[in-house]
Amino acid sequence: MSRPIWKGAISFGLVHIPVELHSASSSSGIDLDLLDKRDFAPVGYKRYNKVTGKEVKQPDIVKGYAYEKDEYVVLTDEDLRRANPESTQTIDILSFIDTSEIPVFFFEQPYYLVPGKGGEKVYALLRQTLEKSGKLALGQVVIRTKQHLAALMPFQKVIVLNLLRYQEEIRELPEVAEPKTGKQSLVSAKEVEMALSLVKDMSEPWNPEQYQDTYRQDVLALVKKKVKAKQTHTLTEPEAEGNVPRAYSSSNVVDLMQLLKASIGDKTAKLGVTKSRSKSEAEKLIAKSKTTSKKIAESKADTPQRKRSA
Repeated sequence: MSRPIWKGAISFGLVHIPVELHSASSSSGIDLDLLDKRDFAPVGYKRYNKVTGKEVKQPDIVKGYAYEKDEYVVLTDEDLRRANPESTQTIDILSFIDTSEIPVFFFEQPYYLVPGKGGEKVYALLRQTLEKSGKLALGQVVIRTKQHLAALMPFQKVIVLNLLRYQEEIRELPEVAEPKTGKQSLVSAKEVEMALSLVKDMSEPWNPEQYQDTYRQDVLALVKKKVKAKQTHTLTEPEAEGNVPRAYSSSNVVDLMQLLKASIGDKTAKLGVTKSRSKSEAEKLIAKSKTTSKKIAESKADTPQRKRSA
């Protein structure tokens, strides 16, 4: 069982629910150390006093707020708690909102909320109420030294707290060029219909277990390969730009309608359904669109020491 990273209570109206906050996610990336390329020794991280240049041990480090240049107010964890005890110990529910109203890019980090001792019944009441209403509870919570906007949402037998970004943290939408006028640029109703047909054919129930971090697996396979070849200290240089084919360019764009038809044909063939469309024709169109990507994959598979033809 994971250890709670925060203990407090959910507060709305006169209701007070003791809860604990547990992390709901973990990183699965590649943990790479920094090395000195001259002798491949690990590069350490050292905290030092910027005035004396001497190293500072962890017990001697405190936090401070610069109220003017080179002048600080020291703030301990207790100071931060006392600044507003209620805010640091409660998840204050502000309102209830339809889940569909919050754009996906506002969601930042999920946590599990579990009931504290004596709060099981009221916790269950809130979870069931959220579930039956189809709404989420919008609130604020202070974690460490930052106040977050948070969405409380029911999931199976628990309540998930999703930290949200504030509006000021969301950047403006980038400008997207409108399709140019002309037969080749505008999206036709037929193309939309074909795309929807492809989406329907490729739709399936959500099953997160079938998706894996294949890039991490590929990197670990490369590590194993370099160890076996005794190339652990080989510095692979990037290839000349001209030797790497581009994935997409104006010269290899396939007609959108043909590509949609080919995609649907390929999906249908895999399902074993007979169509009037020729399977070989579909495969040719798909092969045409994937030629460049295949070249890139083959290029990456080759070792840096491969012999190049003159």
